[in-house]
Amino acid sequence: MSHTSGVRQAQKAKTRRALMDAALRLLEDQSLSSLGLREVTRAVGVAPAAFYRHFRDLSDLGVTLVEECLGSLHHMIRAILADQDSDEERIDATVEAVAEHVRRYPAHIRFIARERHGGVRAVREAIAAELGGFADEVAAAFAPSLSPEGWPPEDVRMLAELYVDHMVMTATAFLEAQAAGRGVPGAGPRVGQAEPGAVQEEAGGGQEVIGAGRPGPLADPREARPGRSEDERRVAATARKQLLLISLGRRHWRDG
Repeated sequence: MSHTSGVRQAQKAKTRRALMDAALRLLEDQSLSSLGLREVTRAVGVAPAAFYRHFRDLSDLGVTLVEECLGSLHHMIRAILADQDSDEERIDATVEAVAEHVRRYPAHIRFIARERHGGVRAVREAIAAELGGFADEVAAAFAPSLSPEGWPPEDVRMLAELYVDHMVMTATAFLEAQAAGRGVPGAGPRVGQAEPGAVQEEAGGGQEVIGAGRPGPLADPREARPGRSEDERRVAATARKQLLLISLGRRHWRDG
């Protein structure tokens, strides 16, 4: 690849990233079905025609966001399921991981929560497919311990779906709690503070993506971040109790 071609590819990737980050910011207060393509390109500072070099339409951009938003979360949870032996350790690690993920990437969780039952069919289907794949992975993690106990595959899958649904519900609850706690140290970006993925003008008219919105490697999820608000602590306590209830029900599911 020539130097010129490499520079062109890098600029193309930067513009694609900026379009995705701008869409996430604009979707903070509206749904994808109400978002205009020109709103996105105006926020990035490119011509509307440039959008089509990266995405077929806004639905295509939305599907790409779904893959990014959910991909890192389910890899993280899969690692927890593999690493933890006891139910209590697994529950604590899962709740802390979800809380930390929401704290780092609130725009991603907000997007999934709103668009899961939103007006763009392709995005709804993409979210359902990603969550279905997530449930498949969780079921595969549960099967070695449950199958010898007589659990049929459909019951293992049902338990996995319950687990995944609970993770999405907990993430949404943390998002709302963190939003309510804005201004509390560690509760999320404050007014006037750049969100991850914000686009700022550089000297000379270029653009810089601030803290690109792509989820990256997380810190150890078992290490709770200090400064959690009372609402967040309440969400965490409720989530642990709910997961414990699921765990207790699992142990006695085959008793009848």
